[in-house]
Amino acid sequence: MALLLRRLPLSSRIFARHRPLVTPSLRLPIRSMADAAAHSEFKKVQIHRDDTTFDAYVVGKDDAPGIVVLQEWWGVDFEIKNHALKIAKMGPGYRALIPDLYRGKVGLDVAEAQHLMDGLDWQGAIKDINASVSWLKSNGSKAGVTGFCMGGALSIASAVLVPEVDAVVAFYGVPSPGLADPSQVKAPVQAHFGELDNFVGFSDVTAAKSLQEKLKSSGVPYEVHIYAGSAHAFMNTSPGGVTRRKGMGLADENQAAVDLAWSRFSSWMGKYLSFA
Repeated sequence: MALLLRRLPLSSRIFARHRPLVTPSLRLPIRSMADAAAHSEFKKVQIHRDDTTFDAYVVGKDDAPGIVVLQEWWGVDFEIKNHALKIAKMGPGYRALIPDLYRGKVGLDVAEAQHLMDGLDWQGAIKDINASVSWLKSNGSKAGVTGFCMGGALSIASAVLVPEVDAVVAFYGVPSPGLADPSQVKAPVQAHFGELDNFVGFSDVTAAKSLQEKLKSSGVPYEVHIYAGSAHAFMNTSPGGVTRRKGMGLADENQAAVDLAWSRFSSWMGKYLSFA
């Protein structure tokens, strides 16, 4: 089994142990956020990098500090835009931008999401993040990166590989050694994990503590927070997000942990992205 797992794509190695917890046929009646009228505040923009162009969704004040918001394995769906909208309205306000790493594709069930993440060009995703940060900083402001699950791992990787990043907040995801070494981060990193998260080596408590040791050796400011009684994706609290989590065997609900994590997020980004 160990030999087999080493040959599998990154996402398969992360989730292979946990497929009994999910229902592959689970298909929620949720549309891509790009089409959701409830998120009409978002503006679709195109960002160029190398010889390609990709779509991104932006919300918030044009002159505010920027935050790149990175998707979970589902793609640019309702929940990642819920997060971006909340971020844009925090404190004095941010300009939140979601790059479409899947180029318009959205996983509506676990099998589709698994397939999409298996097929992700991770180095290309880092280039998308780099271009997104540069796009946000074109108004002269600072820019941070945050992400959830797959996006959490990519956000930590961006602190290593994207020189222009000013601050990172990652939720339940650690990059593979082949993508980035957290001991080499160059931007301040705050990370959040659930105590009950059982995605071994990716976002469980052992992975969180290993990340903490690597960040400590970096010499860069960091925080790692572990929330008692919370499992993977505990920040997803919309009705659709709760339904989807329960379909994956994640039935915990801890609003106090969610509120605390957002408060810490706000303090961290406010400290490092302030115009002052």
